[in-house]
Amino acid sequence: MTLTPELDPFKLAKTLSAKHLIGGKFVAARSGKTFDVDNPATGEVVATAAFGTREDVMDAVASAKAAQKEWAKMAARQRGKLVAECGRVLSNHVEELGRLVALETGKALRTESRVEAGVLADMFVFFGGLGSELKGETIPFNPDMLTVTVREPVGVVACIIPWNVPLLLMAMKAAAALVAGNAVVVKSAEEAPLTVLRVAEIMNTVLPPGLFNMLSGFGPECGAPLVEHPDVKKVSFTGSVETGRIVYKAAAEKLIPVTLELGGKSPMIVCADADMDQAVAGVLAGMRFTRQGQSCTASSRLFVHESIHDELIAKVKAKVDAMVMGDPLDEKTDIGTIVSDGQLERVRSYIKLGEETKGATKHVCSAMPTDPRLSKGRFVQPVIFTGLKNSDRICQEEIFGPVCAVIKWSDYEDVIAQANDSEYGLAASIWTRDIKVAMDATRRLEAGFVQVNQNLVVQPTLSYGGVKTSGIGKEASLESMLEHFTHKKSIIFNMK
Repeated sequence: MTLTPELDPFKLAKTLSAKHLIGGKFVAARSGKTFDVDNPATGEVVATAAFGTREDVMDAVASAKAAQKEWAKMAARQRGKLVAECGRVLSNHVEELGRLVALETGKALRTESRVEAGVLADMFVFFGGLGSELKGETIPFNPDMLTVTVREPVGVVACIIPWNVPLLLMAMKAAAALVAGNAVVVKSAEEAPLTVLRVAEIMNTVLPPGLFNMLSGFGPECGAPLVEHPDVKKVSFTGSVETGRIVYKAAAEKLIPVTLELGGKSPMIVCADADMDQAVAGVLAGMRFTRQGQSCTASSRLFVHESIHDELIAKVKAKVDAMVMGDPLDEKTDIGTIVSDGQLERVRSYIKLGEETKGATKHVCSAMPTDPRLSKGRFVQPVIFTGLKNSDRICQEEIFGPVCAVIKWSDYEDVIAQANDSEYGLAASIWTRDIKVAMDATRRLEAGFVQVNQNLVVQPTLSYGGVKTSGIGKEASLESMLEHFTHKKSIIFNMK
């Protein structure tokens, strides 16, 4: 069956209302309950989502467990071909998926959502091509024995994803798990359940029924029973540190492996010799201003050398001032909205905290939309705070919003120490023309993803994951598939 792309996101949202996808079919929540999904740009309800509970989890896991047995028997290359085919089919739906994710998350279509939908398809194609890499080893243990290892799937994998980049983060987890021979149950974020549900529907036109299941709901009622289910053998979670600790404890009770990606407060160090234009572009990209700063890798701690501080900040502010904030579905829009009322209140509270911080100067950027239709939307102007110390709360706590904390520096040893003075360790970058400085910084910065003179987002084949409280394990690479979604079994043949 081939699905025709639906380019009207409002119509598609209605079609997807009040559904899980279990066993290859749309089903209502066992309880019959739903919750509202709204458009962050206007506040209007555009759909409902199925309210997942323990009963729905039981159905989804049972479906996945049954499908996984036959899937695991299939040749790995054949599994890879089917997963890659999912990517090719999804590539036909990039525009549709981009529009729908813009509608439910408030991310601008042109600058954010369409790009994410394209990377989604690419991620499935990438992992599909790794089917032939599920290799074992031959071990010279004893001349009279043939000793080999094989990679085997873990079973049913729970993928719990956030709302900020739901398509990309789901794909990193699910594509690797599927190619490795596992079945998947995805629990979407309650703020963004629709586009992931549509992806599940599209993928089920290619995959055997029951292999890829999707539930919507809230953490206590849906996420917790999924993690605790005895037949779930692996959990891959992206979200807050607080929730990550809860997931980790629940998984520890079952003694099952977890992958956790838990956010960050990423430092960006700009040296005196940095290319100014390149660094300005790097701040814009690294801070994820077009995504309203709603990114775990956002370069939200900006360390600028005192000799270029004023010039760089002035140029960054001018660039952000030129960005258009407005309807996420409008092609003219650069910056969309904050996703939810709760997140908007959190961002505003940190802006107020910054205003109250001793020595801080507030630089408000861009402009609020003037369209009356957007008067109830969750818009907030990006803010740059200068005059801060690294010890200030606004520099230490993850805000997940368009709030950039700038710290002036003069001594290289001191700025490296300040950059590492954080509980987080997800990403970092340094901007310099001096290769010796760059090499030294990449060795010493405490982060799992370090870049020099660039701020790329997550890409297929680049190992991605943090240290310290930013998480456990890697994603988006061959190593992540092998280490996190398979077990290694040793086999010995006595040849005597």
